[in-house]
Amino acid sequence: MLAERLLKLRKENKKTQQQVADFLKITRPAYTAYERGTRHPDYETLEKIADFFNVTTDYLLGRTDTVLTADHLKRISNNTDEPGMINKIKLTEEEHSLLKVHDLAEKYGIEDMGFFDIEEWKNLSPHDIKMIEEHFKMIVKLAKERNKDKDNSEGGD
Repeated sequence: MLAERLLKLRKENKKTQQQVADFLKITRPAYTAYERGTRHPDYETLEKIADFFNVTTDYLLGRTDTVLTADHLKRISNNTDEPGMINKIKLTEEEHSLLKVHDLAEKYGIEDMGFFDIEEWKNLSPHDIKMIEEHFKMIVKLAKERNKDKDNSEGGD
């Protein structure tokens, strides 16, 4: 699976084997062996390949068909000079749901998104996402009220 995905991604991105090898700081024959499946990259190199193509390591390894994570999409969006470039990237429903949840977490200041299993969140409908937004609003409001009440009770002692 890795070999096929490497070849596909390289061609889609119009890169030569030498360009990818140069980025990875390996020889072209070493990279060619990855595409042929006769050699496998170590973990660090696999991560570099994922970064180069803006995909997940799970996608490279065939563990998922979801190409981009919300973080990858954000990085692409933030690093482009062309307005609306993120809208030109074809997203799967899963990727769209992930990006929406990521945006909501960012919007409401919920930094640690490790509290959920991402696989469970990929098939959210727009209604589901709206419900999550309302839930996040409620959580933030209650936390602020709780902190305000705590500050008032401590200040009155």
